[in-house]
Amino acid sequence: MKPIEDLSCTMVVFGGTGDLTHRKLIPAIYNLEVEGLLPKNFAVVAIGRRDLTDEDYRNKKYEGIKDFSRFKLDEAIWNKVKDRIYYKKLDFTNAEAYNELAPYLKGIDTKHNTGGNRIYYLAVAPEFFGNIVENLDRAGINHIKNTWQRVVIEKPFGRNLESAEELNTKIVNVFKEENTYRIDHYLGKEMLQNIMVIRFANMLFEPLWNNRYIDNVQITSCETVGVGSRGGYYEKSGAMRDMIQSHMLQLLSLIAMDKPSNLDPNTIRDEKVKVINALKELSEEEVKENVVRGQYGANNNEKGYREEERVAKDSETETYVALKAEVENARWAGVPFYIRTGKKMPKKSTEVIIQFKLEEDRLYFNEDELLPNTLVIRVQPMEGVFLQFNAKEPGTRKKIAPVHMDFCQNCQVGINSPEAYERLLYDVMRGDATLFARWDEVSASWKYVDGIIEAWKNDRPQFPNYKSGTWGPKEALDLLDEEDRKWLEV
Repeated sequence: MKPIEDLSCTMVVFGGTGDLTHRKLIPAIYNLEVEGLLPKNFAVVAIGRRDLTDEDYRNKKYEGIKDFSRFKLDEAIWNKVKDRIYYKKLDFTNAEAYNELAPYLKGIDTKHNTGGNRIYYLAVAPEFFGNIVENLDRAGINHIKNTWQRVVIEKPFGRNLESAEELNTKIVNVFKEENTYRIDHYLGKEMLQNIMVIRFANMLFEPLWNNRYIDNVQITSCETVGVGSRGGYYEKSGAMRDMIQSHMLQLLSLIAMDKPSNLDPNTIRDEKVKVINALKELSEEEVKENVVRGQYGANNNEKGYREEERVAKDSETETYVALKAEVENARWAGVPFYIRTGKKMPKKSTEVIIQFKLEEDRLYFNEDELLPNTLVIRVQPMEGVFLQFNAKEPGTRKKIAPVHMDFCQNCQVGINSPEAYERLLYDVMRGDATLFARWDEVSASWKYVDGIIEAWKNDRPQFPNYKSGTWGPKEALDLLDEEDRKWLEV
């Protein structure tokens, strides 16, 4: 790991007055300073269109840190951070404005001794990604010898394979693949990083991590909220593009990947890409059988999706997806991966459930007593690992009952897991791309998802088809019932 003093850089945030910067990025920078991980030679330049002074901007971010930092605001630490935060009013859609930006950033580099190293964070709407990168290139802003220049791009990275390829060409022509960090904040979550450790640092699990011992895998990410004020964005994406293509397939690849030969970022990402490429492509008929989409309707005082702000009254956008995926390789042949994600669910949770097979040649045959071993990896809001196995109940009767081993990472007093953006920003500074999506992984994910979306064009949905506050359409239950399985609530 590089020493902190070697991470000197200026972070240039396009979209500096946006919600992401206010709630996540600036609090993450403050928290890195609390943890002693922010380099001494570091500065932030927030780019926005509003007419603000540096002091105006700093005062607003002060309030954001008070509201959203995981640490209580400490005035002494804030004073170390605030003088390294700057605001630059700029119309980033205007190519000529970048000629003004170049000398400004050079002055910041000199003042804070950052050596010209820069992170360009695109916290803006996706339609501006290509434009900003090309304007940086035309103005020569990122052409500084003997420095590193990295760009961070928020999802969605395109809205299908074709648009993603077009965007990728624009970006890598300027920054190259090794300097392009496609961020997925899910991968910064503590328990996702822990999945590899759980799998590969424990002989208890890895020898059993295959189709001989595992019956099925269930990956769930549910929210209790609706789309809120994001109706305009969500109408263009839906749950398939917003969640399945990125977060859910990332989770699947971490669970299903083979053991990498080392911990080099590209070696790890090679194994993840192999999983996505091994996903069985679904025909139109198989999509009907194996993929369920839903849209929440009104229930009691809860609005339906079609009543949300900036949503069409006859919208056919899905807010829920459940699907059965298959990884066609030697390790996983025959093991179904059940994935579901949705809004307006009964509870907020992201978790992976590994259900093991029952012993075929077993001594105990009472199916009411003998339950499959189950491993649950809880990602959020609770972080931890839950293992269920069978044991004899105390007493004279030979009765078997499930018993539990439960590790909760963020339940202990004094444990405050880092926010995802802290880890991810720190990794960008260090040049560690392990937790960021490489282009071949993105393209493979889009290829899989595009096939499903294409099949949907010939199948008009009957929306809304589940009530707010319920577990989704009945067809999602049938997806497992037909194979004598059920969604597990552990």
